[in-house]
Amino acid sequence: MSSDEEMLVFAGSGSPRLTAKICQSLAIEVRAGEVVQFSDGNLMVRIGENVRGRHVYLVQSTAFPANDNFMELLFWIDAFQRSSAESVTVLMPYFSYAKGDKKDEPRVSIRARVCADAIQAAGADRVVTLDLHAAQIQGFFTVPVDDLYALPVLVQALRDKQLVDPIVVSPDVGFAKKARKFATALGCSLAIGDKERAGHDESAEVLEIIGDVQGKTAIVVDDFTISGGTLCDVAEKLIERGARQVHAAVSHGVFGAGAMARIDASPIDTFLVTDSVETQPEPMGAKMQIVSVAGLFAEAIRRIHQRQSISVLFENP
Repeated sequence: MSSDEEMLVFAGSGSPRLTAKICQSLAIEVRAGEVVQFSDGNLMVRIGENVRGRHVYLVQSTAFPANDNFMELLFWIDAFQRSSAESVTVLMPYFSYAKGDKKDEPRVSIRARVCADAIQAAGADRVVTLDLHAAQIQGFFTVPVDDLYALPVLVQALRDKQLVDPIVVSPDVGFAKKARKFATALGCSLAIGDKERAGHDESAEVLEIIGDVQGKTAIVVDDFTISGGTLCDVAEKLIERGARQVHAAVSHGVFGAGAMARIDASPIDTFLVTDSVETQPEPMGAKMQIVSVAGLFAEAIRRIHQRQSISVLFENP
């Protein structure tokens, strides 16, 4: 592949705005393609130009509707392969089925593994994603997987706020290791929420805060939120424990129905979230601050296309 060969970047219907920003950063145009939905719900994708012998990049998050967007992703990959593309790199900013990464009860599917198998069977040559729910999901694939971090862009946005006496708060023990990276980057201490989840209803009860937050500006960090319930519960506990302010920073703002009203009514002052998901059912609330990861994905595309290392993208800020 010649390093001066133009990159062909296509947008799935789950990520048109992010794709436009990525292409703007790369100083190229989004390539032509369309998605047709028939009256019975079937989807068809159509590539609008010649990709024979070319290296193509598809941007597609899989949320709202998760199943439609995932099936569309597979159809795009297949269409590129059948059009004789040299390689197909899938950029999946948000992988919704990453939450199904283990068999944690009898007679259930490991959904992330099924999806990984499907992506590879369709013909993807490489996958680039952002903050997978569990890093070991990379092992579900046999093709290369680059799991980028939103931490650098979120940390910079937090630094710009010049918060007084900050403390990073993990909503549960499971996210504590990643939360500590935020604390290290911001040069502050870490507190942890003690959370109990009884079932699969996307709700959990925050029982206690482990750490001293008295008089501090709390920053609750997480990889994704759907209902916003846990983050709002943590925020209330933090205020009860004497925190002066609460902010939130999340990689993937999935935000199902009712989430915006819940967050607007919570003690959270500002809620930072990336643009990895853009198909939410409700408009963003007044507390939302969108931090774009377009530059991060653009640099990944540029480096992959020019056969350069992308390890620089994993360095702590």
